[in-house]
Amino acid sequence: MSVIHVQYYKNSDTEFIIGAYEDKLCLLDYRYRKMREQIDKRLQKGLNAEYLFEDTATLQRARLELDEYFSLQRSSFDIPLLMVGSDFQKSVWEGLLRVPYGKTASYLELAKDIGNEKAVRAVANANGANAISIMIPCHRIIGSNGKLTGYAGGLALKKRLLDLEQNLFIS
Repeated sequence: MSVIHVQYYKNSDTEFIIGAYEDKLCLLDYRYRKMREQIDKRLQKGLNAEYLFEDTATLQRARLELDEYFSLQRSSFDIPLLMVGSDFQKSVWEGLLRVPYGKTASYLELAKDIGNEKAVRAVANANGANAISIMIPCHRIIGSNGKLTGYAGGLALKKRLLDLEQNLFIS
């Protein structure tokens, strides 16, 4: 069986679990989110791999890129990503990657972007199943009314991330 190397990464706002499989980041998720077990099972089953708490160069690079993001020195990520999910989920996550830094989109806009405007609820579910938060920017998706909606890291953190990307807060 293969391994997904994992580590915890903590900053002033939250704590993540990060994971790498064959030199690609496959996990950057909130350590204490409600769907933690479902996400872990999907990754382990999809990659036929077990978690191993061991650091790697990929995980070190992920932490560096995150540090740069949170300190306003990075607006895009270079680390290779490995998405593990259904074809539909992957299409939603690819759509998320097209939402520019500092911008937001609604679930309906995202559904239209992937060519499936009637699948708003399914798009929202796939958005919530994203295992690579921040780098696949699910926090940039808001309700059609402009309001912040559910986020695995909590709405306060979602607001902070959106503010960070617009340089609206002072550390």
